[in-house]
Amino acid sequence: MRALYLAIVTVAALSGCSTTQNKNVVRDNPYYAPIYPEDNQAQMVATGSLFNTQFSNDLYADKKALRVGDIITIVLRETTQATKAANSQLDKSSDASLDPIIGLGGNAINIGKEAIQFGASSSSSFSGDSQANQSNSLFGNISVNVTRVLPNGNLVIRGEKWLTLNTGEEFIRLEGLVRPQDVTADNTVESNRVANARIQYSGKGDQQEVQSAGWLTSFFMSALMPF
Repeated sequence: MRALYLAIVTVAALSGCSTTQNKNVVRDNPYYAPIYPEDNQAQMVATGSLFNTQFSNDLYADKKALRVGDIITIVLRETTQATKAANSQLDKSSDASLDPIIGLGGNAINIGKEAIQFGASSSSSFSGDSQANQSNSLFGNISVNVTRVLPNGNLVIRGEKWLTLNTGEEFIRLEGLVRPQDVTADNTVESNRVANARIQYSGKGDQQEVQSAGWLTSFFMSALMPF
């Protein structure tokens, strides 16, 4: 019992080193820093033309964000719903017995007045039932930067938005791939058209902390708890 107590205390102490999943999330992370386009040097051509192919656009086409540093607005329209149910049962039983040991003359060998024999039986059963129902929705807008233009023309986008509300902060982070064809005339893209999307919406502060169980509660509710 003492060894079990020491194990619980040790694991609990190690678990206390982390509080919430957003502990290491900080503002002004260089990974999400804005991308500024580099200055384009004037092209020196023999004809003396001032035409710059990097800023060319079709006469009847819209001005779209297709270069590094351009800004695209992602329209968040995310809705998910999942339902899961599981039921399992396990039964096990065993029985073993040994007839009395027979000695010379066909008589049972006794110790005292009891014959030497063996018998054992055991049984165990397990029943588990679980259900989960989860629904999430996220609506809003976030403007991100084009960080890279791939050889096939697809755009790598990344950006974040921070909001300071009363005693806490909320943030939205997004990154993924966008096809130039999906960029509308006003430089917006639906979030369901962002490939390999990574969307993170959470917060920091007192309001967020109270929604997370403490480290000791998390330990007793985890699979590490032996009983």
